[in-house]
Amino acid sequence: MIAARTLSAICLSLALAVVPAHAQRQDEAPAAPLPLDDLRTFAEVLERIRAAYVEPVDDATLLQNAIQGMLEGLDPHSSYMEPEAFRGLQDTTTGEFGGLGIEVGQEDGMIKVISPIDDTPAAKAGIQAGDLIVKIDDRLVKGMSLMEAVELMRGEAGTKVVLTLVRGEGRPFDVELERAVVKVASVRTEDLGKGYTYLRITQFQNNTGDEVRRTLNTLTKNDEFKGLVLDLRNNPGGVLQSAVEVADSFLDKGLIVYTKGRLSNSDMRFNATSNNPSKDVPVVVLINGGSASASEIVAGALQDHSRAVIMGTDSFGKGSVQTVLPLNNDRALKLTTALYYTPNGRSIQAQGIVPDIRVERGRLIRDEQEAGYREADLEGHLSNENGDERPTIRTPVTQGDNPEEADYQLSQALNLLKGLNITRAKQ
Repeated sequence: MIAARTLSAICLSLALAVVPAHAQRQDEAPAAPLPLDDLRTFAEVLERIRAAYVEPVDDATLLQNAIQGMLEGLDPHSSYMEPEAFRGLQDTTTGEFGGLGIEVGQEDGMIKVISPIDDTPAAKAGIQAGDLIVKIDDRLVKGMSLMEAVELMRGEAGTKVVLTLVRGEGRPFDVELERAVVKVASVRTEDLGKGYTYLRITQFQNNTGDEVRRTLNTLTKNDEFKGLVLDLRNNPGGVLQSAVEVADSFLDKGLIVYTKGRLSNSDMRFNATSNNPSKDVPVVVLINGGSASASEIVAGALQDHSRAVIMGTDSFGKGSVQTVLPLNNDRALKLTTALYYTPNGRSIQAQGIVPDIRVERGRLIRDEQEAGYREADLEGHLSNENGDERPTIRTPVTQGDNPEEADYQLSQALNLLKGLNITRAKQ
């Protein structure tokens, strides 16, 4: 997606909302007075640069750089968006955009892949989560801002770009990709045989909740339907409301997620409705280190309500909500305004969802997409209010004897579903 999705670079791993910039809680204390001494220092620095920098720099460039630095210094997900970036962010929520199809973030001044998107140029080229991008068309990215790197990777469909990557401790290697108009199918299903279905959510778009509900309504009309594998692996997130709608499709009642922040409309609670198209069919949810934000909302809600067994590896740990605050001249701020919490009050910020049953990708070959790159690794990440110690696995298991399986985690999920049905039949 490196275009709209990389255009926002980290955008799809966020829960989006658009609110007026002036919104404020009535009980909130008046804003503190402006720090005049610091503002004088800022003005002095600005003037020194204008007067002494080796090359002339216009005021607009200096002020824009200051704005970008002010936001990028807050956390990895807040940013200042120029008109093109703002339009691209809006495109990502509709599912069609131009680019390469990767979600990227920044770490120690370098650009790192959070997740490739299914059926995009990046995924087809074999780019993996955790890959470090060191060059874009022979231009070193060290020291570039995230948005600068994104702009270099974007371009007209049909044009090519060469990325130089480093994977783990290996040597740099080049990958040539052809930019394309990426049309992401948010939801797809496959028949696993004998009444079991695989449902994959690639990302949470505006229509994802409706698609999942329609799929479940169709499946439950079949008396042979016995179980569902919900695959959220390498799903970087998307629209908060869509995540709520998906979770609601599996729950009859209760809290799904709540958010807490400083703006008046940042404190929100989302509850399940009684319309549950999934009935009581057994569900296994697959997650991994590329499952972020909206994916974690769904997994956390189903886990807290004991509605599904969560299987796989720890999720990414992005527990913050970004709000898009439109500015004049078609620009916008993407600002972290709240944290979200699972029904039991867990903040997963920088910790992630811990699976009920840990299953690695393979036994002999560790999944390279699980490169340990998560929210907690991002420079400037928000810390978890419960401390930085990661929770322990509640039900660890060892791997089986079939590492040759094309998708070992999926095969184990299917085996678990079959076991759950056998247990039910004996009750």
